[in-house]
Amino acid sequence: IRHLRVRICFLFVCLFVSCQQVPSNCVIKRDEEKCSEMMALDQSGKDSEFGCPWMWDNLTCWRPASVGDVVQVNCPELFLQFMSEDDYEVGKVSRNCTEFGWSETFPHYIDACFYEEGNNTHPDMYYASVKALYTVGYSTSLVSLTTAMVILCRFRKLHCTRNFIHMNLFVSFILRAISVFIKDGVLYAKEDSEHCFIHTLECRAVMVFFHYCVLSNYFWLFIEGLYLFTLLVETFFPEKRYFYWYIIIGWGTPTLCITVWAVLRLHFDDIGCWDMNDNAAIWWVIKGPVLASIMINFVLFIGIIVILVQKLQSPDIGGNESSIYLRLARSTLLLIPLFGIHYTVFAFSPENVSKRERLVFELGLGSFQGFVVAVLYCFLNGEVQSEIKRKWRSWTVNRYFAVDLKQRHPSLASSGVNGGTQLSILSKSSSQIRMSSLQAETPAT
Repeated sequence: IRHLRVRICFLFVCLFVSCQQVPSNCVIKRDEEKCSEMMALDQSGKDSEFGCPWMWDNLTCWRPASVGDVVQVNCPELFLQFMSEDDYEVGKVSRNCTEFGWSETFPHYIDACFYEEGNNTHPDMYYASVKALYTVGYSTSLVSLTTAMVILCRFRKLHCTRNFIHMNLFVSFILRAISVFIKDGVLYAKEDSEHCFIHTLECRAVMVFFHYCVLSNYFWLFIEGLYLFTLLVETFFPEKRYFYWYIIIGWGTPTLCITVWAVLRLHFDDIGCWDMNDNAAIWWVIKGPVLASIMINFVLFIGIIVILVQKLQSPDIGGNESSIYLRLARSTLLLIPLFGIHYTVFAFSPENVSKRERLVFELGLGSFQGFVVAVLYCFLNGEVQSEIKRKWRSWTVNRYFAVDLKQRHPSLASSGVNGGTQLSILSKSSSQIRMSSLQAETPAT
């Protein structure tokens, strides 16, 4: 029964792999290597005075002990990925060193490290559900953002600086979703631990691409907030000149940060596929700009609200202008997912906050952010809807006349009239009908 519980424990650890940024079986292999290195360096552990030598039990490294000693250790470091800091400190496992060797662990890993008080959720089902959730989220975002990009590129009347910024934001979300799927495919393609020690250029390039896409996405969220704030503050705003700076900030700054990070990893932390971030100082090269963009966007968000309130309370604003600002104030709450303000919930939260909630929030809900952006910036946009309706009416009218022309004059289809002439005839007919409709709708004077 004890061996069965160990197998169940290890099985859960393997199931946990597919839901984390760092594969848990790779964490286990890393800890095993550290244990082996300590065994090789510690010559005293081989002395006969120790009744229990070094031991690796597939989860924890046990140092040598004398007969009668009780050795107590924390839960394996792996469990820090889904346990709070306080629970991790409380969770302890022990072994007795007897004349027959090491005893079984007490309490068992399952009892000491897995469950929180009052939590009856099965861990394997929980993390499998989170993975399914963010897979659906990124897939939905990818489809909706691609559709929105096609719409904004297709209609020339929608080509302006504002929509160009939106399109760059869409591209950053699309790249982020694609990078997540590529990363999961490369790192978690195999169920064994062979991929933990991949040192190929291809594997590292995937991680560099993944971090670049994530960082670019945060910076374009920041640019969206900066652009709206500048529109409200500046009376005369040269959008085209500023747009080039937005491009440099949105794509250039992440390039610089990722380049610095890659160089530092190559020289000081060149381990595995660069999917583990054990060196906190190097990881701050990426984490620092992300937190900075979130906090600056939060300040801009507050500034936008203050400006809108001031304009609404100003006596110099007329009724029409006041209604415009009122509608903008009501829609300001919708800007929260667009600016990434919701990330401030966990940006500076204490470490003892449950990592399960953090996991659901950042991976589950965050994966649908691209879908929300596409809906608010494209599908619900009045200009976009007007263009789509106009194009639909034009296509319907042209199709109607094409069918009617073939039915009334079938000889034209086989005559020398080319496609361009037919299109000209249909365009003229459509223009005349639209003019007649406008005249009919115009009230008589």
